[in-house]
Amino acid sequence: MKIRQLALAATLVATGLTGALVSTQAAAQAKEQFFPVLVYRTGAYAPNGVPFANGYVDYLKLVNERGGINGVKISFEECETGYATDRGVECYERLKGKGATVFQPLSTGITFALTEKAPNDKIPLITSGYGRSESADGGVFKWNFPLAGTYWVAADVLIQHIAKKEGGLDKLKGKKIALVYHDSPFGKEPIPLLQERAAMHGFQLSLLPVTHPGVEQKATWLQIRRDRPDYVLNWGWGVMNSTALKEAQATGYPRENMYGVWWAGAEPDVKDVGMGAKGYNAVMMQHGVEKGADVIKETLTKVHGKGQGTGPKEEVGDVLYMRGMMSAMMGVEGVRAAQERFGKGKVMTGEQVRYGLENLNLTQAKLDALGFKGVMRPISTSCQDHMGAAWARVHTWDGTKFNWSSDWYQADEQIIKPMVKAAADKYAAEKKLTRRDAKDCQS
Repeated sequence: MKIRQLALAATLVATGLTGALVSTQAAAQAKEQFFPVLVYRTGAYAPNGVPFANGYVDYLKLVNERGGINGVKISFEECETGYATDRGVECYERLKGKGATVFQPLSTGITFALTEKAPNDKIPLITSGYGRSESADGGVFKWNFPLAGTYWVAADVLIQHIAKKEGGLDKLKGKKIALVYHDSPFGKEPIPLLQERAAMHGFQLSLLPVTHPGVEQKATWLQIRRDRPDYVLNWGWGVMNSTALKEAQATGYPRENMYGVWWAGAEPDVKDVGMGAKGYNAVMMQHGVEKGADVIKETLTKVHGKGQGTGPKEEVGDVLYMRGMMSAMMGVEGVRAAQERFGKGKVMTGEQVRYGLENLNLTQAKLDALGFKGVMRPISTSCQDHMGAAWARVHTWDGTKFNWSSDWYQADEQIIKPMVKAAADKYAAEKKLTRRDAKDCQS
């Protein structure tokens, strides 16, 4: 009996110690703001996904080197999605219970799936420059934040830029514009805006879908050679972009008449084509390559300089790396804005971070202080406006690097806002949601 009692006592002590250890670990975790990091470092889209993930993670490390968010350190965990929607949902389900207070899906398909889940879990989604264009309407999409712009913004700016090149919007009448797009929710997003602009200005829009992952485009470019569109818009991602440029070169289509979305205008898209891609253009929402930016210099010193860099030092400041940093920064600043109301030095919940993202006010002075001078324009959100900015500009590949080739454009809100509201109202009706008004905007 004594042996059994001693064994039981030993078990209780061990259990108590284990419980204490678990409590200590939980307490330590509770003092950190947890950022889930959905990535795709493998698969067909890895060449583009890796630099974005590196920039995202390096910025989180930099914030910790700066002392955290008002003293609150950041913890994070990567989860590999392979750009697949089902794997993205699995990552979300696995990480949401670890204290996740904001997700950045990095995929329009995953965004569509998580839009259904986030309201129940009370976790906001940041989809900077991608996702559902109508989610800019915070009256319906309470938990989605397409900060810095949507695909409708990108498409609108591209049409404005082409019109300027032609001498005015009236000069678009009779022109042919082809959309070569990834046959997925991502690639289909700009179609409503382009159709609206085509009806307004009288240009002919042709839609040319490309099957994942985008390596088979010969038939597409034979059709382009036959139809001879005046301009080609490339709504591609990953290997689809370099394939499009190689096919354009093979069929003799002028690269200076090709315009990519901002996911089709980075170094991995053009470097293998080199001079063959010279003249190729892409729209950049809110940012571009700024290797001399203060945030890049600081990262090289405080993160890479200490051997803590996430990827190759020479890629720090490239297009997708910078976009990863920008996306992470907006998530961090959402937490910081939440702390302004709910308490500095505290870990924020998902609901509190949603409030922060609805009250984000990234003035130029704040951006400059964060090291993003010359990189971004100001962003200011509200409970109704979850996008916060609608500016973009164009850069062009000269054979070795990208250079700015336009000033800033602002998307035409007289066109986009009614489209956003109509699409949001349709979604609300389908899902039986009640639109928030000014009185219950923070509820």
